[in-house]
Amino acid sequence: MIRPADLDADGRGRLRRNEQADWAVLHRLLARDSDEDRVIDAFRTWLLAEGWTPVDPADRWTDVEAVRGDDRLICEAKGRTSEKGIGADIAYGQLLRRRTSEALRTRYALVVPSASVKAVERVPAHVRRLLRIDLFEVTDGNTVHQLMT
Repeated sequence: MIRPADLDADGRGRLRRNEQADWAVLHRLLARDSDEDRVIDAFRTWLLAEGWTPVDPADRWTDVEAVRGDDRLICEAKGRTSEKGIGADIAYGQLLRRRTSEALRTRYALVVPSASVKAVERVPAHVRRLLRIDLFEVTDGNTVHQLMT
């Protein structure tokens, strides 16, 4: 639903008929995919190319879950955000809540766009290794890179 407040309107909700501004808002509101959707789609494609099989997540809040042999990967994905640091902190918290398995063959991952890499790397590599958390970058061109820990 598009409300007058979404468009260029005065305080009483009357449209100003600013075609350029209104088209920009409509384009954003009606866009098929969010940036998080783009990141997830690119990562799923990469997983398939790497021999992983995406599966229905055991936890309904998990963004991506995949298996390869006896290995399981549980992922939290984030798209572009104006608050990269806060987004990274939230992503780590969400991922930690999904840690329901102590199995060594289960790994966890944060999947982020290039713009958020520095923010997710603020957690020291030795801590990520202890928690079995891998980092993946999805570039603007939808190329996936596993970041070194």
